[in-house]
Amino acid sequence: MIFWFRFLAHWPLWALHAIGQVIGWLAWLLSPTYRRRFLANVKTAGLSGWQVLGAVGQAGCMSTELPRLWMGRQPKVEWTEGAFQVIEAAYAEGQGVLFLTPHLGCFEISAQAVANAFSAAQGPLTVLFRPSRQKGLAQVMEASRARPGLETAPTTLAGVRQMIKALRAGRSVGLLPDQVPPEGMGQWVPFFGKPAYTMTLAARLALQTGAKVVLVWGERLSWGRGYRIHASVLQDELASDVDAVVLQINQAMERLILTRPKQYLWGYARYKQPRQEPHA
Repeated sequence: MIFWFRFLAHWPLWALHAIGQVIGWLAWLLSPTYRRRFLANVKTAGLSGWQVLGAVGQAGCMSTELPRLWMGRQPKVEWTEGAFQVIEAAYAEGQGVLFLTPHLGCFEISAQAVANAFSAAQGPLTVLFRPSRQKGLAQVMEASRARPGLETAPTTLAGVRQMIKALRAGRSVGLLPDQVPPEGMGQWVPFFGKPAYTMTLAARLALQTGAKVVLVWGERLSWGRGYRIHASVLQDELASDVDAVVLQINQAMERLILTRPKQYLWGYARYKQPRQEPHA
C-alpha cells in the first residue's frame, strides 16, 4: 500500500479529487446501508437531499487526497479573512489552544496548515491519533503523519496526559469532537436534536487547562485549487461544568456544519453505539 500512496502522492490534486468524486458516487450507488445512513443523518439535521448532494462526491475526495497530503508536496492553502488573527490571539493568551475540527472538509489539511504557520514560534501541534486496524494503512499512516510541527497522541491515558502537558506548556492540541469515542469516554448529548454518544475529552481538556477553544476546518476548493482554512473562537465564555461544555461543543459543530453542508461526511455513523475498548 505504501507504494501506491507514494505513486499517487505525485498526482495533481484535481486528478485525485476527480477520482474521489467517482469513488464517492460508486459507494453511494452500490451500498444501500451507506445510502440509508447518509440520508437519515441529513434528515435528522433538517436538510434535504438536494442541499447536500455535493457531499456524495466530497466523501470520496476525502480518501483520494490522502496520498498527496501525507506523502506529497502540500497543496495551495489560503486563509479566510481574520482566521490567522484568531489563532494568533488564541496563542497569545498563553494558556494553550484546543483546536476542534468536525468531519467537515479536509481535516488533515487543517492540522498541517496550523502546524506550518505556527509551530516554529509556538511549538508543535499535538493531534489525537488512532491507528488503523488495517495493517497496510496503519503502516502508511505511521510513515507519513510524523511531519515537522506535528506530533501524535494515542487514544490512551498516556495520550491524554501528553495533550494536557502540551496545553499547560502553552502549545496546542487538535481533536475531532464529533468522532464517536469508546464506551466510558463520552456521554449521550443531542446532535441535531438526536442523542449521540459524544466525547467528553475536549470539554475536560478545556476546563482542566484553561486552553482557548478554537474551531478550525479546511474547505476543499473546487477543481483541485487547494484549500481554504476557516477559524473562529468557540465562544468567549465556556460553561463551568463538563456536561454543559460538551453540549456547547456539539451545538458549535452543528452551526459549523450548516455553513457548508456539502462538505460534511454525512455517511459517518454518528449515532452508533460506542464500542468497548480496554483502557491502557
